[in-house]
Amino acid sequence: MANFLIVEARFYDHLNDMLVAGAKAALETEGHSVEVLTVPGALEIPGAIAMAAETGRYDGFVAIGVVIRGETYHFEIVAGESARGIMALTMDGIAIGNGIITVENEEQALVRADPSKKDKGGEAAKAALALLDLQGRFAG
Repeated sequence: MANFLIVEARFYDHLNDMLVAGAKAALETEGHSVEVLTVPGALEIPGAIAMAAETGRYDGFVAIGVVIRGETYHFEIVAGESARGIMALTMDGIAIGNGIITVENEEQALVRADPSKKDKGGEAAKAALALLDLQGRFAG
């Protein structure tokens, strides 16, 4: 059994609830324990994961958030930099599933967040599980 931390940027409650539910279900179905940590925004997710990884208490992580395009360039910064930060941590060997969805509108977000539809939270958790498995295979 592995211990996972879901780090969520809770901005759209109803969407995050679905993403977290999908991620938790995917991990708990496989017998893993799950904790959830909330941070202010998607840009804070990589930093929170880095801090949590240093504690050694977690075997893997799932990043959860929703970034919906607005009228300014801020969307590109948040979407790109949060993904870059997560990728950098993954390249350092941390098992992370990226469930930060970046969409044009709420309708797209609803389809992707809903566990009965695209289940991007569940998919991110499965990606974290796959990376944790690879980590174990390469360590031995």
